[in-house]
Amino acid sequence: MKTTRKNFLLMMATMMAVCMVTLTTSCSSNEDNPATQPGTEPEQSLPAARITATVRNDAAKATIFNIEYPSVDPFGRPVTLSGSIIVGDEVETDSKQAAGMVLYNHFTVFKKDQCPSLGDLGIVLKVVGSKLIAVAPDYYGFGVTGDKNQGYCIPSANSQGSIDCLLAARELLKQKGYTWGDYLFNLGYSEGGQTAMGVVRLCAEKYHDIKITHTVAGAGPYDIGETYRQLVSSGETSMPSTVISTLLAYNEFFQLGVANKEMFQEPTLSNIPVYLLSKDYRREDFEGKLAAYKIADWISPTLLDFKSDLSLKFMEVFEKENQSKGWKPRGNERISLVHNTLDACVPYANTTQMVEFFKQNGLTVDMSHTDNRYVDGKVFVFDVTMPALSTKLGTHESGAIPFVTELITVICHYLNISPWFTLNPSELEGGV
Repeated sequence: MKTTRKNFLLMMATMMAVCMVTLTTSCSSNEDNPATQPGTEPEQSLPAARITATVRNDAAKATIFNIEYPSVDPFGRPVTLSGSIIVGDEVETDSKQAAGMVLYNHFTVFKKDQCPSLGDLGIVLKVVGSKLIAVAPDYYGFGVTGDKNQGYCIPSANSQGSIDCLLAARELLKQKGYTWGDYLFNLGYSEGGQTAMGVVRLCAEKYHDIKITHTVAGAGPYDIGETYRQLVSSGETSMPSTVISTLLAYNEFFQLGVANKEMFQEPTLSNIPVYLLSKDYRREDFEGKLAAYKIADWISPTLLDFKSDLSLKFMEVFEKENQSKGWKPRGNERISLVHNTLDACVPYANTTQMVEFFKQNGLTVDMSHTDNRYVDGKVFVFDVTMPALSTKLGTHESGAIPFVTELITVICHYLNISPWFTLNPSELEGGV
């Protein structure tokens, strides 16, 4: 391979950063789009996991199996969810034997078709070239549940759906004659990073037989309450849609019963159904039209007051989903936490709090950027300071660069391989 490892990683990371821009957030409820309430639909037995479509992607040299599988919705009720299994040709040509699996938890999206089962696979198409089979859940609110409001940044629900997708994929792949090694990589950036951490937590609490080889979580809002406090205190956010979507989702799925007009000011209030709830737009199509970067321009004064009854109501449910407290990590976890210290969307405090949590629970934290990240009980922190790279690549998106660098480094180490593809810069034109 003529391309140097350094140049490869930079190109790979740039692609991920661009992917981050072309795929970002959605959510929840308002009085013009009624929330789904528990008990409004009859209980029913769910069908077993099944493959709903087989799609060939010649450009990626991969076959995609779209699947539906039983899981639960953010209310905890049984529901059928969807996702994709991505198998590269190198697995097919080796008697259907893979080195292992990647559980890919996607980042924030808005548009209906921005989910794996509808073809928006992004970076995961490149991962399969390492002879790993990738599993990519859609999350509730996309794919087969695309007519529902998404449970945005509710890690307990999204991580449960992610694990259920993995278990369903394993069973379906066995039925088709595939085998794989013990490697399992748990990956995610932004909302996906939060979901990946939720997967770590659920495996520690409920799924003791699922052994994760290595988790790479980037810029996750592990503590939604602290994220909200920091952004409101700073007065600005680079992605207003994520704050709005979080408030909408927690209001709906924790049944707070708060009217949208109590949370938002005009013109944001009237634009929420158009740009967020319709799922007809990508973030770059509406962000500036939905809300300004200055939070006080669109959020209610009551929510700006942390001591108000309304703020306290939200803080109480945010705390229920705090990933940096309330559980005991397994002692053999291997975790890489990646975050841009300048992140203006997901404050870096999320990572510092996770670091303290892991320290308190006996894991070793390495913040010196050494290469010794592959031992049990190790949390490797890849913190970098990166400015915005362009008007499209802000500080949150630029943080995807070290995230991709880390995930490729990790996979190459365990599989004892070199980077398995080169990227033509022309592939980045117009986004990925």
